[in-house]
Amino acid sequence: MRRPIGGKRNAKVIGQVRKPKPSLKDNPWVLELLDDHSLAADLNYSKDQLVTKARGRSLCAACKGGKFLCGKTRCPLVVRFRSYFKTAPLLQSTDLDGACPPGVFVGRIGYPYVYAGPLVPPLHEDTSLYDLPEFWFGKSIDEIVGFRSLLVRGKHRVHVKKFEEAGKIMDQTIDLALSIRPVDVELSLKKKPTKTLVLDSQIQPFGPSALLRKMSVSNSRWDHHIEKAYFDDDLKASEAVTTLFQKGTLVTKIQRAFSVGAFGMKEQRRLVPTRWSITAVDSIISEDMMKKIKTFPEINEYRVYESRYLDNRFEILMMPRAWSYEAMEAWYPGTAWNPSNRYVIMFGDWEGFGGRTTYASIGGCYYAARLAVGELLMKERRQALVIVLREAHPGYIMPVGVWQVRENVRNALRQKPHKYNTLDEALSRIANQFQIPMKQWIARSSLLRNALFQRRITDYFKR
Repeated sequence: MRRPIGGKRNAKVIGQVRKPKPSLKDNPWVLELLDDHSLAADLNYSKDQLVTKARGRSLCAACKGGKFLCGKTRCPLVVRFRSYFKTAPLLQSTDLDGACPPGVFVGRIGYPYVYAGPLVPPLHEDTSLYDLPEFWFGKSIDEIVGFRSLLVRGKHRVHVKKFEEAGKIMDQTIDLALSIRPVDVELSLKKKPTKTLVLDSQIQPFGPSALLRKMSVSNSRWDHHIEKAYFDDDLKASEAVTTLFQKGTLVTKIQRAFSVGAFGMKEQRRLVPTRWSITAVDSIISEDMMKKIKTFPEINEYRVYESRYLDNRFEILMMPRAWSYEAMEAWYPGTAWNPSNRYVIMFGDWEGFGGRTTYASIGGCYYAARLAVGELLMKERRQALVIVLREAHPGYIMPVGVWQVRENVRNALRQKPHKYNTLDEALSRIANQFQIPMKQWIARSSLLRNALFQRRITDYFKR
């Protein structure tokens, strides 16, 4: 997982002039969007409720939501506006109550002093779907943004290694993280929840937040398997994670408990920022599966699996060789990680039979896809050389999280594969599905180049 870089970001700054909060005066073009009948006719909003902030070299101020200067097929800010103003009327008080999905969030800014707390929507209904990405595949961007925008984050500052001394709020946050179903929660906030509508199309959708004064949690029932791991303080965190996965616990629920320090040897437990915990759990589970997969026989044909979702195109190639793995991504102009270039950018990372010891350069997506691949190979008790190829097109207007990669690859591997006798036939299939020429993928792929041009000793035995 990534570690914070730099000095003590939690240190108190003395003598610094506080910058004024950004407002509509800083971004007057936003008023034009709000006065646009096609956008705001069905929304109940107040311009006083909106705070905007421009990030970096954002094109948003020049585009004004209608020129599509970023190259996307839809304006991500317009999507956020709709969810923002549908949520705002429900958040006009410092008191909030609703059914927690359950969901919690542990921040990373200021590490090792971070903000942790519950995610609570102002609704009393079955909200379990709001924080359960395993069931989001097929949902639209608008629906996903809607889920996230309704989750109000209560914030309580705590040291990651001293969270057990942080008082009742932290105890209740842990209680929620281990719950098996939605729990009624009442929050008393230090101020009304506020949401800064960040004018940067690369920021993931998120809901409003506020510092917690206190909270009340109704009776909850913990997940039985997670509860057992929580009370076993002689069990290593990695063993708890893999055991829970093998027993069928959803990855999201394991990640949630992992983030609040629910696993591990008693003296080693600590909070893990949510972003880091997601990748850590994906990595731990998939690495454990790889140990077993390497002992299985190889598949006996070339396979191609496919999935399409949110304008992401996935092609998964499996070859009848010993385990090795590569994940590659191509981002078109106008997408989240390639907002201004005129050309497609491509990058990836890989590992051989011996695995890897460094963090993958492409981040959490690498481990999310590896977990999904491992699930299939474990089910079939086979090993293979696996390459996950992804094209992200402009219809993917904002990043929604690495869960999208995991679920896209899972969806592909649930489908019946295209089977071939030769690598050339398999590559021909992939070339017909992608817009980027196959030769460009080969040029940037370590495993493809090796498979095409490196002779194996067994090739000589076949003569």
